[in-house]
Amino acid sequence: MAGLDPENWEDLRALGHRMLDDMLDNVKTVAAGPVWQPMPESVRQGFHDGPLPQSGAPVEQLYHQFTQQVLPYAVGNRHPRFMGWVHGGGTPQGMLAEMLAAGLNANLGGRDHAPVEVERMVIRWTASMLGFPETATGVLVTGSSMANFIGVITASRAVPAGVKMRAEGIQSRRLVGYAGQTAHGCIARAFDLAGLGTDALRRVPMDAAFRMDMDALRSMIAEDRAAGFEPFLVVGTAGTVDTGSIDPLADLAAFARDEGLWFHVDGAFGALARLSAEYAPALAGMEQANSIALDFHKWAQTPYDAGCIIVREEGKQAAAFAQSLAYLAREDRGLAAGAPWFCDLGPDLSRGFRALKVWFTLAGFGTDGLGEVVTRSCAVARYLAARVDDTPCLELLAPVTLNIVCFRVVLDNEDLDTLNGELVKDLHESGIAAPSTTTLHGKRAIRAAIVNHRTTEQDADILLNALLDLAETRTGKTLHRASAETLPA
Repeated sequence: MAGLDPENWEDLRALGHRMLDDMLDNVKTVAAGPVWQPMPESVRQGFHDGPLPQSGAPVEQLYHQFTQQVLPYAVGNRHPRFMGWVHGGGTPQGMLAEMLAAGLNANLGGRDHAPVEVERMVIRWTASMLGFPETATGVLVTGSSMANFIGVITASRAVPAGVKMRAEGIQSRRLVGYAGQTAHGCIARAFDLAGLGTDALRRVPMDAAFRMDMDALRSMIAEDRAAGFEPFLVVGTAGTVDTGSIDPLADLAAFARDEGLWFHVDGAFGALARLSAEYAPALAGMEQANSIALDFHKWAQTPYDAGCIIVREEGKQAAAFAQSLAYLAREDRGLAAGAPWFCDLGPDLSRGFRALKVWFTLAGFGTDGLGEVVTRSCAVARYLAARVDDTPCLELLAPVTLNIVCFRVVLDNEDLDTLNGELVKDLHESGIAAPSTTTLHGKRAIRAAIVNHRTTEQDADILLNALLDLAETRTGKTLHRASAETLPA
């Protein structure tokens, strides 16, 4: 062995080809298997008890362990009936890009090399896709949790004398921001990690459509200013995690501009609805934001992980994150050229080549192809909602704005919260489908998020039929079934 390279490259090559063929076959036939299955206790215990290796194992053995102990017990989001959380289904093309990136093993913290230019191109494309100027800055990150954190930090440094806080801390400043009650939990976490404190994030009430109430926002900001607080940020959500609702982005943009606030949009999955001609109008106003967070590993189907933050005004991100360190000196030529570096736009210095799989996704499918995924996902959601409305023992609990359907089984003389929670677990363990749960207006809801590009109306039918079968088994009651044929295609 020369270092850690194989002694026999041809044996490794043959195994590598087998691994690739096996995984392509597995993705091709993923719908034929269960969505999810519980890991046997013996397998789990093997991970818990496995000792730290002192001598190496052959890669053939490790691959065998992967196929027996990991592959069958994955989360299931590649499957078309995985509907529980907003996870993309991935693509074979993205898998191949991930392999190429791993082979290159590039660090995109900075320096002058081609992978950095790929990420710059992806950021420029993303800015254009969202309606931002091509001079906007941005960086690829793990996901929208990190992207939103960068957005909050950048906004806090953009206030008057805000850059001084990098050295001096917040001290006596009473900065406060605003987001809807249904905003993702990562917004509050960002306030926590930024040192602002979660109490500094004001949670604005929602209207009947689960959108931020503008009148309530105006009142809260006026009250805070009168009390000596310093409002600096308002966060609008494009696609809330509970229901997929969209805050009134155009109203928020105008309000933030009039009030001198930074307008940030958490568009983790919903921002990409802009690629659908049918749904883009619902996002009007998002293009006026100061910053947008989004994920390519959701509706764009890029393999995990691939989040992104885009900031409209050039220089704002660098003001919040750039450092000047002797061992990271930028030069006018050589490998240390190519400033500004991506480590100047966020907290990470060591960064993988996420941009390659995003490039393969955007260039390989185009905005038209990705927009069609959005349109089809929302069409399946509307179909599922129509099936719910047409079934007497089912109740829709929220408007279907995009791709999320929240509903429940309603039966007399049953504890409905307990029943619906147990039915979701029954579905998971059946392997047939995997929705999740949430709580809306105090009611436990079954939540189906249609994100996977493989999901069809037939999958919605299978989900509902299995749900009703399980409800009959659990309650002993015979339930009326609506006919799918009676619904419009």
